[in-house]
Amino acid sequence: MARTWLSVTVELLGGGGQELWPWPGRIFAVGPSHTFGDLAEAINDAFARWDRSHLSVFTLADGRIITDEDTGAEFATMGAGPVLVPLDIATTKVARTLEPGAEFQFTFDLGDNWTHRCVLGEQKIDPVEVLGIRPTVPLPYFGWGTIPDQYGR
Repeated sequence: MARTWLSVTVELLGGGGQELWPWPGRIFAVGPSHTFGDLAEAINDAFARWDRSHLSVFTLADGRIITDEDTGAEFATMGAGPVLVPLDIATTKVARTLEPGAEFQFTFDLGDNWTHRCVLGEQKIDPVEVLGIRPTVPLPYFGWGTIPDQYGR
């Protein structure tokens, strides 16, 4: 099988008033059809988020944001910096948006600001070689560190 999938390393920097060190992390296999919404769900699963009623935002190195339509419209009217058209988290594909080696940020819960550093691997991967399957959603295949509870419990 061809190496068409991305490898995305995600490290949790902190949130909820906590700065973490060393940063816990996970490496995900992300397919060519997966959206940023799919990746957000996978990150939240892997980092043990049990209350999903909070907003999520990806911020790319060029300043573009990827979020839900309503939040994106609100951000576009804030007037801080250049007004960029937000990209839709439900339809924007990770593989079509980023180049190998790209670094970007994922923030879960804009109140507690659970901030993640995300880096795309330089080389594409074959999910069957790495995972043993071709999953329907992004899937973590390696991880390290202690994941804090999102409410500090």
